Amino acid sequence: MDYEIFLNSKPLYYDEIDYKRFPNIYEKIKSKLNPPKIIHIIGTNGKGSSGRFLTQILSSCSKVGHYTSPHIFDFSERFYSSCSTIGKDELNLAHTKLLDIFSLFSDGDKMIESLSYFEWATLMAVVLFKEYDYLVMEAGMGGEYDATNVFDKSLSIFTPIGLDHTDMLGNSLEEIAKTKLNAMCDLALISSEFACMQLAKKIANDKGANLIIQKDIFTNEIDIYAKRFNLPKFLQANLSLAVNAANILGVNNLSNIILNLDALNLKGRCQKIKDNLIIDVGHNAHAAKAIAKYLQDISWSRVNLIYNAFDDKDIFGVLSSLKPFIGTIQIYKYQSQNRKLAVDKIIQVAKELEIECFEFVKLDENERYLLFGSFMLVENFIKAEIER
Repeated sequence: MDYEIFLNSKPLYYDEIDYKRFPNIYEKIKSKLNPPKIIHIIGTNGKGSSGRFLTQILSSCSKVGHYTSPHIFDFSERFYSSCSTIGKDELNLAHTKLLDIFSLFSDGDKMIESLSYFEWATLMAVVLFKEYDYLVMEAGMGGEYDATNVFDKSLSIFTPIGLDHTDMLGNSLEEIAKTKLNAMCDLALISSEFACMQLAKKIANDKGANLIIQKDIFTNEIDIYAKRFNLPKFLQANLSLAVNAANILGVNNLSNIILNLDALNLKGRCQKIKDNLIIDVGHNAHAAKAIAKYLQDISWSRVNLIYNAFDDKDIFGVLSSLKPFIGTIQIYKYQSQNRKLAVDKIIQVAKELEIECFEFVKLDENERYLLFGSFMLVENFIKAEIER
């Protein structure tokens, strides 16, 4: 069966999750997989860009794959190779190999049926990049119970955390940090901006792990790169984290690699797709604060915010963080089958914050816009309003 048809038969979201099921299945099949060296990236924000920067750096001396999620337009975006484009034929081959592995077990069909969309995609990544030197693997949500945590890891990387997915991970930064930090392997790198550093040190001590805090290294080269590609401060910090990781992994000639590094090859991260439109898939208050700082740095004020969000998100946190720089909130409505959208809540919060709010109609070339929110919001908006 084609992987797209197969995955479309699986729900993206579950009301309840059995956290023991996938580890138990992996234990059965892992001798057939033989994963490459895995670098595990965990956090709330910056996972995708930190992972892609690291992949691009390591590509100068190694064969590297990058697994990230979710995607904006096409499932294939989740898989990036340093040496070749990952096409649908390759993805179908990985999917078929995975089916063949499960066929070796008497309960293989039952295991296949029980696996989630994300779990199957994660196993596809391991099959796809089996012969590579490294697989940079981004955790989906949380850390300790995430599907990506079942594999042996060479390095854990922790990006900054914020309040997100609180219904699953906890209502405080400490609770969220704990479930992420419990995924720590023997060697770990943590962002200097990580909010619960003492907890991180305690968990590292309890695990006997070597925890390394991000340092200011190769700052001159990073500054030159940032100026060349107009990187916002938060992406510059993510590049620095990736450089720290490469240094830990023993990459030589880092100075020259940074100076010759290509632009970040990842969609939707503070990406200017038109002269008057910036898009970003940040969807929580922590990411909103970073974008607000960027708008300040580039002197964009009274920006029109094109926005929508799922009902479980911190709407007030996002909009209050962006308030100094937005003139209007323009709600972009689209169909969401799996999760409820928070249109009424956005209108109410906008009223509380005294921000003009109305439904999006069309882009005006004389106005500036920030499209900020989930991957799904960005996908629907671009397909309908930019690519039509």
